[in-house]
Amino acid sequence: MALGTLGYSLDGLHHVQLAIPPGAETVCREFWGDVLGMTELEKPPVLAARGGCWFRGGGLEVHLGVEEDFRPNRKAHPGILVTSLQALAKRLEDKGVSVTWDDNFPGHDRFYAFDKLGNRLEFLEPVRDC
Repeated sequence: MALGTLGYSLDGLHHVQLAIPPGAETVCREFWGDVLGMTELEKPPVLAARGGCWFRGGGLEVHLGVEEDFRPNRKAHPGILVTSLQALAKRLEDKGVSVTWDDNFPGHDRFYAFDKLGNRLEFLEPVRDC
């Protein structure tokens, strides 16, 4: 990739980190692993000692880090690109997770949901022209 006039380039997003309360790893494994189908990653030992857990699925990596004064993100959120958005919405609803559809982003179908700890998540799929 060309570095441009600044001498560097921003090439992609490695991961998104969301906060979780102490002791919430099991709840996270249920949601991110069992419900969404992501694979849990082994954390480096020095970081594993801090608690939390990491997941990867497709091109997305999510790091869930323990925060003592945890408050869920009700506004700030990752926007997660999905193929077959309707199928994901059905899976979430079948697992007891509410989804709220939003049609205010032209060129995309999308909905919002909250993980089991109250963190806001956006799932979206570009609209395909037929």
